[in-house]
Amino acid sequence: MIGVIAKLTIAAGKEAAFETAATALMGHVIANEPGVITYQLHKSKSDPQVYIFMEQYVDQQALDAHGKTDYFIAAQPVLSPLLAAMPDVQYFDSVE
Repeated sequence: MIGVIAKLTIAAGKEAAFETAATALMGHVIANEPGVITYQLHKSKSDPQVYIFMEQYVDQQALDAHGKTDYFIAAQPVLSPLLAAMPDVQYFDSVE
């Protein structure tokens, strides 16, 4: 299993637009990707501009497939202008 934490800092005043677009993306991922175990958006309690996607994939193939879906690719030009900084994406192997 592969874990991913994607930390996103959103430009001030763009939080609602980000949540709308990110929630739509999350719905597509959950509905269409059987190799995704978890794909959940969380908002920081201490900084309203910071969000993380907590993601788990069954394997590298599922993670690779996620990044190639039409809806993920289409979401990038919508989400990118809402960011205040480059995403901080970290990858993890499960410890079993």
